[in-house]
Amino acid sequence: MSDLKLYRKRFIPNETICLKDDEILYQDDEKIITKWYAFRPKDNFNHGFSCYYLKQGYKVSKFLTKKNELAYYYCDIIDTVYNEEENSYVFSDLLADVIVFENGFVKVVDLAELADCLENGTISEKNVKDALRRLDALLQIIYNNGFAALIRFLEIEG
Repeated sequence: MSDLKLYRKRFIPNETICLKDDEILYQDDEKIITKWYAFRPKDNFNHGFSCYYLKQGYKVSKFLTKKNELAYYYCDIIDTVYNEEENSYVFSDLLADVIVFENGFVKVVDLAELADCLENGTISEKNVKDALRRLDALLQIIYNNGFAALIRFLEIEG
């Protein structure tokens, strides 16, 4: 779609990876929608779609099985930095995640990793505060029946 580059930065392990194989399906000032294949496919998923909500600080992904069936939705809390010179985004995974299953069950994961990274100095206090505020905002959307509006951009054929 464009020469836009996307990077994923992780704290555990400490790495930054170019998402060179992700296909950008749509982009505007509010969101970027991508199609991707898993780096390391699992038994329960191997590809999917993601919507990066640039201003809200989270990414919502639809994880699909080999048969194009929904495995679950996975929501990453992220920090986004745009580099105009390179025309790139770096999405830092702020560790706190939310999994939403098809039956509506919601599971918050990786909060201990967030605490561990704060304790060992891998992540800043500001990043932790941002992560918790964004996590709370996302959970409020989910708990107030707003999740369908977040995933409507992911209703794409695999």
